[in-house]
Amino acid sequence: MSDDALLVLFANGDPLAARHLAQRLGPRTYSVAFRVLGDRDEAEDVAQEAMMRLWKMAPDWVPGQAQVSTWLYRVTMNLCLDRKRRDGRSGLQRLDDVPEPLDPARTAPEQMQEDARADALQRALQSLPDRQRQAVVLRHIEELSNPEIAGIMDISVEAVESLTARGKRALAAALAGRREELGYSDD
Repeated sequence: MSDDALLVLFANGDPLAARHLAQRLGPRTYSVAFRVLGDRDEAEDVAQEAMMRLWKMAPDWVPGQAQVSTWLYRVTMNLCLDRKRRDGRSGLQRLDDVPEPLDPARTAPEQMQEDARADALQRALQSLPDRQRQAVVLRHIEELSNPEIAGIMDISVEAVESLTARGKRALAAALAGRREELGYSDD
């Protein structure tokens, strides 16, 4: 069932539709917020707020005018930007990221390597300007198309392409000296 149909069902009082939408869209909303903000607690708050806004606007949703996921990504990005602006004014400092829970399928050294790579990527992402980071996260981590990203960020497809290209170059430069440390080889 499409996101549109589920949202209409929810607006008409079907709580099961809300569960399906939350299971489908919630994890990706959290993932985007975490990649943009770099803080798990903040990302969880943003994801919850974005989902609450989805529920509140459900009665006014017009199927076919936009994709529910695109609308939700845009709300998520705006909430992330609001948090970043607020935190920048208040001078708050972020705590170090809590490492990912261990996956029982991986050995301890493999997990440590994976954590180091994820941490290196997250730190490199945080060094990018906000718009570049948003475009790179949506394109290369969330695997959205350039037109979808353009709709979310309210910019042209060409601007998305430019932001992602510059972001990728900046990430490559930031991580270039760490290939061996992160366990990447040229073979």
